[in-house]
Amino acid sequence: MKDNFSDQSQNYATFRPTYPDAVFTEIMNHANAKSNAWDCATGNGQVAEELSKLFKFVEATDISENQIQQAPKLSNINYSIQPAENVNFPDNYFDLITVAQAIHWFDFNKFYAEVKRTLKSNGIIAILGYSLFRSNSKTNEIMDHFYYQVIGPYWDEERKYLDESYNTIPFPFDEIKTSKIIFREEWSFDRLIGYIKTWSAVKHFIAKNGFDPVDDIYKDLRLSFGSSNTIEFPILFKIGKLF
Repeated sequence: MKDNFSDQSQNYATFRPTYPDAVFTEIMNHANAKSNAWDCATGNGQVAEELSKLFKFVEATDISENQIQQAPKLSNINYSIQPAENVNFPDNYFDLITVAQAIHWFDFNKFYAEVKRTLKSNGIIAILGYSLFRSNSKTNEIMDHFYYQVIGPYWDEERKYLDESYNTIPFPFDEIKTSKIIFREEWSFDRLIGYIKTWSAVKHFIAKNGFDPVDDIYKDLRLSFGSSNTIEFPILFKIGKLF
C-alpha cells in the first residue's frame, strides 16, 4: 500500500471533508451487533471517532504513524500501525469493518481475505469515499480543467477507482443497496485551497516541476468561489455481507 499522506498529516486532518451523519445512520441500519468495529486505514481517525459513539470498541489501523498522531485519543479506540492486508486480529471478531477513502490503495485479494477471516458471520463491511467536489458552474469549470488536464497525469493509477465511483473495484460480498448520500457544506475559500493542496497529484506535480500548480488557478478560483460558497461531494458508498 502506498503512503502519500504521512508528510502532510496535519493538513490532511485540517482540510479533508468529513462524512455526514446519514452515512453512519445507514451503516447502523444494517449492523447486527455493536460490539467490535475495525476502521481500516483510519488516517486521522475521523471515521473511528464516529464509530466510537456507536460501538463498544473500535480497532483503528493505518500504515502511517504521522496520521495516527493526528487522531483523537478516546478510551474505546485502539490505534495500531498495521497494513490492511495483514492484521493481527482474531478470527470472526468484528461486527463492522470500514474503509474510508483508501481501499483503492489496497491489494484487494489480500485485504478481502483478512475481511473474510476477521468479520463475524453476520457482520458487514462498509466502503466509503468521495471523488471530485462540485460547486457553482464556473468553479466546476476551473476545477475540471485543473483536475483532468493540469494535474491529471500526476494522479497515481489507483485514483481511477475513485473517478469510477468505486463501481469497478472487486467486491466479493453480498452487496446491500444503500441510499444516495451527498455531503454538502459551506466552505471558506481558505478551506477549499487548503483541501486542494492536500491532493497527492498536487504533491507529485510540485516534486516534478518545482512549483505549486494551485498558484496558477488561485485568482480565478477566488473570483468564481468567493470568500465562501457551497461545496458538494457525492458519497461513494458500498455495504456488503458475507455470502
